[in-house]
Formats: sequence, C-alpha cells, structure tokens
Amino acid sequence: MIRQGVHNRWHPDIPPYATVKPGQVFKIECVDWTGAQIGNNDSSDDIKNVDLSRVHNLSGPIAVEGAEPGDCLVVDILDVTPFEKMPWGYTGIFELENGGGLFAREFNSKAAKAIWDFHGVYATSRHIPGVRFAGVSHPGLIGTAPSPELLDTWNKREGALISEFQDSVPPVAFPPEPKGAYVGQELDAKVLEKIYKEGARTIPGREHGGNCDSLIDFIGTDVILWGYRDGQYCSRSRETFANQLRLVRLGLSPSIPASSKAFIFAHKESAIIAFSYRSPLFTEGLPSTKLSRSITSSSSKGLVSTTVNGDGKQYSMDATVAYKQAALNCITYLMKLGYTREQAYILLSAAPVESHVGAVVDSPNACVTLALPVGIFEHDILPKPDGLKKLDFGQCAIRSDGVV
Repeated sequence: MIRQGVHNRWHPDIPPYATVKPGQVFKIECVDWTGAQIGNNDSSDDIKNVDLSRVHNLSGPIAVEGAEPGDCLVVDILDVTPFEKMPWGYTGIFELENGGGLFAREFNSKAAKAIWDFHGVYATSRHIPGVRFAGVSHPGLIGTAPSPELLDTWNKREGALISEFQDSVPPVAFPPEPKGAYVGQELDAKVLEKIYKEGARTIPGREHGGNCDSLIDFIGTDVILWGYRDGQYCSRSRETFANQLRLVRLGLSPSIPASSKAFIFAHKESAIIAFSYRSPLFTEGLPSTKLSRSITSSSSKGLVSTTVNGDGKQYSMDATVAYKQAALNCITYLMKLGYTREQAYILLSAAPVESHVGAVVDSPNACVTLALPVGIFEHDILPKPDGLKKLDFGQCAIRSDGVV
C-alpha cells in the first residue's frame, strides 16, 4: 500500500503531490518523522532499533504555481497543532552505533527515551518527574527540492567526507541508500530506482533548508527558502515541541505528529540578488514562552581535559568542545539534584534551554554558555548554603535489557 504524499529522500525527480496558489492558505498533516517507529511505552527498545534508513517521512512535495528556479519561496507558518488523538511526543538518546548524539562517544550512548504528554502549551513526562514547561511547536524540517546540479554537489562533498572518515562511529554523514527509500507516488520503476540510488538523505540541513530544527520558525514566522526547480517544490516533516534558542540535540529532539497551516508566495527577483544570501532566512514569529530566571553554565574548551575526554589536550578555538563542556556541566548539576544522567541528557534536548557562543576571540579558548530555567521545575533547584537537596526521580524509559 502506497502512503500517498510521503517521501523520505531529496531528489529533483520526485514530482509534486499537490499544488497551491501563491497566498493560498493550506493545511499539511505530518506523521512522526520515523514513520511511527516510536511508541508511547516504557521501553527504549524502539529507539535502540530505529531504522534510520527510513527517515525523515516528509509530507509533499508541494508545488507553487508560477514559481521558477531562482525565485525565493516565503512560507508563512500560521499554526501548528498536535493531533487530538495523539497529544504526546517523545525525546530520546540514540545508540552510539545507531544515530549517535552530542555525547555519543564520550558516554558510549545507550538508548533511552521520555514520553511527553501535552496539556495545551505545557508538557510533562512520567519519565522525568518534577518538570513542567511551555513550548512553542514548530516545524523541525522544511525544505525545497534540489536541482540536479545541487544534488550532485551534496553527494560529492558528503561522499568525500565519508571517505576521509570511513571508520567513524557514529558516521560523519549518511550517503544515498536505496534500503528504506520511499516515494509515496506511483512512478515509473526506472525513475524510482534513480531516486533511491541518488536521493540525498534528509538527516542534515543544507542550502535548501531541510532539517534545521530551528526554534525561530514557529507560528507567525516567515521561512525564506531558495527555489531550484520549476514550481519550487516544498516538503515538510514532523513538528518539534521545544523552546530552545539553541537545540542541545543530545539525541532526538522532542518530536510530535501534527498538522500545520501555512501559505506560500514566491519573490520573482533572484534570491541571490534580492538578499545576497544562500541559506534559509527566518523572520521572527510570535514571542516565545521564555522563562526569565535561569542557572547558566559557562565553559571554555580549555577545561575539556577534565570533563569530556580526560586526555589533557588543549584545543584551539573549538566552540563545539566548549559547547559540550557547558552541556556536561549542566548534566552534572542535574545529577546532583537526583536526576539520572539519561534523564538530564534528555531534558536538555526538550526543555527551554538557551545556549550562546560567548566569545570566539580569545585564543586559545572559546566560551559557550548554557542557561537552564529554574521555572520549569516543581521544586527548588537553586544552590543553598548547605548544598543541593538530592531527590529520587526514578529513571526514564531504558532498554528492556536494563543497559544504560
């Protein structure tokens, strides 16, 4: 049975499934990005065994009447709503050997997850007790179809990276893979074979948009994308329930099956000429539910030797290492409050956490900050003269074999 209007590869030969007029309001329904591989249960075996060759499940493509290559596509997001019959989402930690994450190698990551129940704009989880926060649902993935030339560029440069780091665990990139590839339309067998063989995986974001996971593109936001095909095909995937200015992405972001309303129009002037920009642009949408008071963890890569890998090595202006340090400091703090490392790991991927690059000018150490809002907790987490009070919050959903 063909799942109509769903595809999981980027390729110029995938025809539009639907067409809209510029300025026409339309509704898109998006399934879970894994194709419903993750369930609302108390085991993380589904995260452990998730088939990443089948992701992301994109709704579309949607063509825009009159749009041409070189136009820029402006998508105005009007609303994002979880399905009434499925008012829940999930956040998880990938296995080291299957997906990875920010600390995949440092923690030798094992699968874990938390189910989030939605109550209006608020989310709570039975797997991370004592936490309640408001989130802004937003598209986790939106992008335009590549031209043949752009697709070839992606495959060549990512293929070169894979060749350079062939034994990397987790992989540095994901090449085209016929296994798991899917196009929800009846096409000629030779066309499908070509798409499956050449189609770019949807896991990373690229020049056309894609998996950017940006909180900026929530309700009221204009997402400006560059068109590479006649009709400017646009596709969408799962919604994300989060409120972060910088998504920690330790593992999986908080994903929800949902529907959204939007309208699109195309600027006829070349995007490059009009904006002198080659990547997606976002205009600010409605105000976020930012919580004002927070505990901020600051770190520089010069401290990495004692907290991340212990090798004593000094890194030069590496903001990624500094970012890991800030996140690890926050995880350590949460563990002192009684949360397990897995719970803390997952919470930072879902909660309204803010992270900023503080400085990249003072050699050799970059500085990154990460702020954890105290208002999301039902108990006091601030430091006291007599120390922190450690409570028992149980554990999140882990593998059935008990390995964490």
